[in-house]
Amino acid sequence: MSYVAVYDLTTPDTPNKVLTHFDDIQSTLAEHGVRFERWQPGTLEKGASEAQLIAAYQTQIDALGYARAEVVSVTDAHSTEAFQAEHLGEHTCAEHQARFFIAGQGLCSLRIGGYVYGVRCEKNDLLIVPAHMPHWFDMGENPYCVMLHLFSTVEGSVPKLTGNDIARDAAKLDD
Repeated sequence: MSYVAVYDLTTPDTPNKVLTHFDDIQSTLAEHGVRFERWQPGTLEKGASEAQLIAAYQTQIDALGYARAEVVSVTDAHSTEAFQAEHLGEHTCAEHQARFFIAGQGLCSLRIGGYVYGVRCEKNDLLIVPAHMPHWFDMGENPYCVMLHLFSTVEGSVPKLTGNDIARDAAKLDD
């Protein structure tokens, strides 16, 4: 189930509130410029290639105006280590970070003012984090995630670590 858990920075292990209804999640995130949607599942066959995964959602990608989509598949220890090394620390990006979840789950945590918004996404969820918003992404102890990462430019955006180690103390996906 998708949810948003809101934590005060002074109590990073106890949420002030947890929202589980789609409309509540969407409106709360929208107050901070974060976009949350649920797309209808595309027609996919088991074992679909990266090109087929992108093609299944090309209409929605085009409607959002993104220049490039890449498939991120984290399904084994090797891919997990590489992905988490780049995304588990708090970072910002120069462009919006758009992720559409084809399968699995992930927790995208956003630092907004004096709070952390932990957004648990799952299959068919789209999350768009505004440019320059501090965030990090966790897949838990037993990661499984297949998603489209959408970019405004063909080159994409390189995460820039903030140097803040808040992600170390914040709630994780399996907490």
